[in-house]
Amino acid sequence: MADTSVRIDGNTLRLPGGVAVRFIRTLRLPETGTHPLPPGLGEFPVRRVADYEGRVPEAWRARGGVMLPVYLREAMWLSFAGTSEPAALQVGVGKVCAVSGRPWSDRLARGPQNYVVLPRQPWLDGINSGTGTVRQFVAVPLGLGATVEGQVTGEEVWGGVQLQSFALNDRELARWREEERERAERQRSMPPPSGYGAAMPMAAPPVSAGFGAPMPMAAPPAPGSVPAPAGGAAPAGPPRAAAAMGLGVGGSMRQEVYQDDRPLPDWSERPAGRVFVHLVTPPEWRRITGEAAPPSPVDRAAYTRAGLPWFDYYDEDAQDVPPTGTLQSVKPVGDWLGDDHEPWQPPTPGQTHQIEDAPGKPVADGDW
Repeated sequence: MADTSVRIDGNTLRLPGGVAVRFIRTLRLPETGTHPLPPGLGEFPVRRVADYEGRVPEAWRARGGVMLPVYLREAMWLSFAGTSEPAALQVGVGKVCAVSGRPWSDRLARGPQNYVVLPRQPWLDGINSGTGTVRQFVAVPLGLGATVEGQVTGEEVWGGVQLQSFALNDRELARWREEERERAERQRSMPPPSGYGAAMPMAAPPVSAGFGAPMPMAAPPAPGSVPAPAGGAAPAGPPRAAAAMGLGVGGSMRQEVYQDDRPLPDWSERPAGRVFVHLVTPPEWRRITGEAAPPSPVDRAAYTRAGLPWFDYYDEDAQDVPPTGTLQSVKPVGDWLGDDHEPWQPPTPGQTHQIEDAPGKPVADGDW
């Protein structure tokens, strides 16, 4: 029987079938214009809800999954680096598909496509809202109507992020593995390139913090334990009605959501695994876990002055998934929370870079 367990490896979610997902902090873009991709400012820490059952609301315990801390209007992107085998991954925001705008489903679909194809899709920064563009994921509280869920469904019930992976069916997976084995053998038999024209390694946008230094993250607590709070921190308290958070949208950026070039029957009919990701305010994170949340994101002017890079990603062989009217009509969070008065600092010429084409206890799933 296939293992359907989801596990946390550091701050990486590992879903069955070799899928790896990290939640990356990033610079929030202005809500007008279209922009390059900002790089990461460090990983969000991720913890299992089951490790804090006495300190989270009953609804969270019922849904299971994991949680991570976000500030109001903080932006994030999802990195799929480290995914080891082909997979179809559904991404929900408040149980609204971030690719198609349709309600959450336990089945893959085309017309419109309701998933991203891994590892071809290296990351996802927002909802599929335009031709060759996405609108950035931005955290907002439930109850204002600002989330994608609220605007699409008229209700704000779920919040958070939902992930569900599908592997290739047994025949196609065996074929892919055999092709990979043959490709690896061919590479081993070829002499390494040298001299002028030797290939240089390419990397995805770096995950960095501050001005290029790695962002320090607290080590995960021992399973079932709550770490002692830092000096002056409030101790973890009993469960209460938490400030629920969901994802709305911010500015547009140049990014394609790739069309699947495989026939739909190549994928398994049933999901390999799924996980509910709860979004927690920093005060709630400290109350529940005893840990301090990461520092608030760097401001735009300091980011640009430091020369941190922006990115364009282009794959000439891939086709973009057309946006649906549902997601094109989602309004940015500024329409609810007011204008952002922090001045925008555009990247300087030469600051935008062109790029080319486990462990731990299982995460408990629940009823959602």
